[in-house]
Amino acid sequence: MQNNKSLARELSLISLGLIKDDGDFKLHKFEIEEIFESALESLIDHCRDQLDNCESDLEHASQKILDSELQEGTDSSFSNVREELKKALKKIEDVMNTLSVTLDFPKLIVSSEQIDIKEDVIQRISNIIDNLKVIDSDIDQAMDGWRLKRLPRIDRDILRLAYIDINFLHTPVAVACDEAVNLANKYSDVQGRKFINGVLRRLQTVKLK
Repeated sequence: MQNNKSLARELSLISLGLIKDDGDFKLHKFEIEEIFESALESLIDHCRDQLDNCESDLEHASQKILDSELQEGTDSSFSNVREELKKALKKIEDVMNTLSVTLDFPKLIVSSEQIDIKEDVIQRISNIIDNLKVIDSDIDQAMDGWRLKRLPRIDRDILRLAYIDINFLHTPVAVACDEAVNLANKYSDVQGRKFINGVLRRLQTVKLK
């Protein structure tokens, strides 16, 4: 269940990035659903790109092993290490192949009525859209002299999602903050991560009303 929630948060963040942030974005549910589908495609494409990069790295590592074998011959001091490394690379390659085959599975899940990820995302986005001014005003109060609008878009949306978790979805503050930090680590830069961490620490001591 927690993995589903984490996926919903990430898809919500990607979806928000596809909506123009002009301070008054109003959308119908069917429009949010279309944005969600685009966000899902984007996430899957990102995963495929990462797999392609891993495949390239594996090929490079395998070639280095082959080169070392040709240079070192049958030197026993390197033989065992190379064999263990080759086994490890083979296991990684098998996992990558499995993951590649199942990358389309998330799309099947969120399109199914049996799993509520899609509705979770729509709920989060709708809550932000319908309560944007209040959310931004309350977050401003936890920013210690800064203004939310001065932050990069991705950082604003991460904080907005944390706010929704705490105040609308009744997620424990510590959990909401941990999830927001995970998103910041993946999508924000060093400065943004530090700033988000500072705001989240204040959120952990004073739950926004």
